[in-house]
Amino acid sequence: MWRATILTLFPEMFPGPLGLSLAGDALARGVWELETRQIREHGIGRHRAVDDTPAGGGPGMVMRADVLAAAVDAAAPADDPRPRLLMSPRGRPLTQRRVRHLARGPGAMILCARFEGVDERIIAARGLEEVSIGDYILSGGEIAALALMDACVRLLPGVMGEELSGQEESFEDGLLEYPQYTRPRDFEGREIPEVLLSGDHGEIAKWRRAEAVKLTRARRPDLLARKED
Repeated sequence: MWRATILTLFPEMFPGPLGLSLAGDALARGVWELETRQIREHGIGRHRAVDDTPAGGGPGMVMRADVLAAAVDAAAPADDPRPRLLMSPRGRPLTQRRVRHLARGPGAMILCARFEGVDERIIAARGLEEVSIGDYILSGGEIAALALMDACVRLLPGVMGEELSGQEESFEDGLLEYPQYTRPRDFEGREIPEVLLSGDHGEIAKWRRAEAVKLTRARRPDLLARKED
């Protein structure tokens, strides 16, 4: 079973949207498992402090290495085979290739940071892999963790109804997905392309491929450049 353990200061944010639709149904059926752990349980002192002022000065607060180490060790002992992820805007961008790799594995332990981030020493000390979902800043790692889990869970066997539906989407072949159409045939003077109504699967496949390339060239030329490398 694919198992996710979330270390967070806000466990009530989970499962959130993952408790609905396909992911929620799969969670209820035991296809995957979600565990949340409150970092503050390992906090220091009477007030369970999890952060302190940054060394060298500066604004904000930094999450303490000793607190996070205790939280990680309790959630994922040394023999836990799951990768240890830290959601971070400075991490490597999450790609569909990485998502597929994670989905094939046993799951993940995901640390959701807050404030100005974490003490750098915890990253090396506990082998954390920093992962980013985009070049922007969120209030914390929870929303990023939800996005990562959603991307993984939908690829698990038994989650999506059509096995091929996950193979013809954006990024699966290094391209954005081709345009999709359905009834009505005519919508405000805009008609479904005739080739899609022809029944000629070979021509349909060629059209979809050409449209995917055209869209990718217009919107994400960087993806095409990677395919050509």
